[in-house]
Amino acid sequence: MDFEFDFDRLVVPFRMQPGLARLDPSERQLIALDPASQLFEEKRAVVEAGQSRQIVPGFDAGPALAAIAEHLPSDRIPELAYRQDLAILDGETGTLPWLCVCVPSHWAPEEKLGLGFAALHAPVADNELLVKASAQLVKLATSGECWERYVMTVSTSPRYDQHPRRHARKPWPASADDQAFAESCWLRAERQTFFPVLRGTRQAVFTIHVMLKPLGEAVAAPGAAGRLHDWLASMSPAVLEYKGLAPAREPLLRWLKARG
Repeated sequence: MDFEFDFDRLVVPFRMQPGLARLDPSERQLIALDPASQLFEEKRAVVEAGQSRQIVPGFDAGPALAAIAEHLPSDRIPELAYRQDLAILDGETGTLPWLCVCVPSHWAPEEKLGLGFAALHAPVADNELLVKASAQLVKLATSGECWERYVMTVSTSPRYDQHPRRHARKPWPASADDQAFAESCWLRAERQTFFPVLRGTRQAVFTIHVMLKPLGEAVAAPGAAGRLHDWLASMSPAVLEYKGLAPAREPLLRWLKARG
């Protein structure tokens, strides 16, 4: 399992914010998917179930598919060609008219199809900054430049696919031992990027690269446990509830403090 997360990216105190950073167009945004990987098997299961794509009737995804292929040519369909899940952001409407998402993090892609950016973030806790910045975010993301952001959480599941109707949330362990509790946890990070479609459109391709690693291994680097502790400790009750972290907060904070 790959993991390429820099803990210095964690903003402390935590805030729900766009966090977009300009990205050099030469930086890699698509990575080939290894057919021998767990991620490939999980994505293939979603494809075979006919649940990997959603599209607004009449929308032409051709220009975006051409832009995707230009970044990293492949003979496979996008779901099985790249580690990243994909979506198209339309700058004209501010909506997502096409999604190719196999491994969502507790959200249902079919419920997001055709929604505007503000509506997309309506369920998010402490979402004032995101909602207020929606129009500006769409303008930036479809400006013809490349952008990236990172999000992260702690999970009880080693699965990439966490669609809420395909896989119920795995309960937090009942162990009173903090070490045993932490050993049941995984760090789940996402690198999200935007790159332009061009070709006469105001569209951008949105990529989601999910990364998973056992929590203990993920925070082995010096300073990582302390940074994660401070990030988690600064979350509001609403954010903890939204992320499903409320029951895990105290044992994780104790374990991280001991590690840090």
